[in-house]
Amino acid sequence: MAKTKELKLTLVKSRHGRLKSHKACIAGLGLRRMHQTVTVEDTPENRGMIDRVAYLLSVEEA
Repeated sequence: MAKTKELKLTLVKSRHGRLKSHKACIAGLGLRRMHQTVTVEDTPENRGMIDRVAYLLSVEEA
């Protein structure tokens, strides 16, 4: 069984005043507050959300 690739995301800019769809992407990735770090699977769905709000995030390979 191959281990799935994971990404480590950190919210580095505030979500306040952003577009509603961008706030939804941040919530969908599991981020709630500034400087919070979460680990998500590297799937096309998550990549799409990350690409949309990349200007708010710091992304690393986990």
